[in-house]
Amino acid sequence: MRTMVDAPGVQSSISYVSSNSRVPQWSSDPIAGALGLLRPRTEVYPDFRAAGPWALRFEAFEYVTIGGVDQGECWLVFEDGSEPVRLCEGDLFLLVNSPAYRLASSLTVEPLPAQVLWESAAKGQVRIGAEGAADSGLCGGRFWFDEANAAMLIDVLPRLVHVKAGDRRNGQLAQVAQLLSAEAKNRTVGSVLVLDHLVQILFVHVLRAHADQTDHPVGWLRALSDDGVGAALRALHADVSHRWSLQELAGIARMSRSAFAAAFKEQVGIPPGEYLIQWRMALARDALRRNTCSISELAVAAGYESESAFSTAFRRVVGSSPKQYRDASGDRTARA
Repeated sequence: MRTMVDAPGVQSSISYVSSNSRVPQWSSDPIAGALGLLRPRTEVYPDFRAAGPWALRFEAFEYVTIGGVDQGECWLVFEDGSEPVRLCEGDLFLLVNSPAYRLASSLTVEPLPAQVLWESAAKGQVRIGAEGAADSGLCGGRFWFDEANAAMLIDVLPRLVHVKAGDRRNGQLAQVAQLLSAEAKNRTVGSVLVLDHLVQILFVHVLRAHADQTDHPVGWLRALSDDGVGAALRALHADVSHRWSLQELAGIARMSRSAFAAAFKEQVGIPPGEYLIQWRMALARDALRRNTCSISELAVAAGYESESAFSTAFRRVVGSSPKQYRDASGDRTARA
């Protein structure tokens, strides 16, 4: 049986200063903020063990799949003709908007449909081959995201992030993967919540490893690994309502204005001012969909002097007024 729940472990992107205040305050951590806006829904796979030859086929999935090999080795084979990838014991992998693929002990084994096996799981476990003689093991799960903001993560990740067992960043990852595997096959009171938290923790650790292990991460993930631009980016997220100037951000990055502007655009893909607007509008869309505060309150929280100025910026980025967007979101929710 699959475990699928909304993600309680990811802190909401919006909170309130006090019970008497409706002015939203957003997460100062870029990764936590992004995940909060994505509203991830998590499916944790059963614990998988196999003895002898085996192969599983997974359908294409437009969001994120995460997995780990906690026993033995296997091949990861994309069905678009890409070169197969060998996964060793202790390796972790992240798949983003992936085509159909196989995980297999051998490239010649006929695969079984993974989804059918997951649905036949007994007590959180799936086994192939002789009972008690497993030589291969997998753990993992996948995430669905809120489509309105999914691109902020999907667009900055490669199709495959592979963190090898020997990587120095893998120590904590391996511990979380072991806990995930143990919890998946020892279902007890509270397991749904524990599994959900563990797979999210694993996800964040893999994101960190990706940002740290490659010289060319993309977008804001790349910027976070840079001491200069990353410091400015974190400051921007910590105070979204502040009227940031290029000079202020450059000072935090300890760079000249021209050097900072060039470095920010080269790493993130857009100028600092445009990034701030895009991030504010992503936060605003989320708040409007959930109708958590008035438009005037949201304008203040997003750093605008007036509701009119906020509405103009929102329309330019989103294509509709805040009220139209909120009303349309309410209609979609009512029809769901």
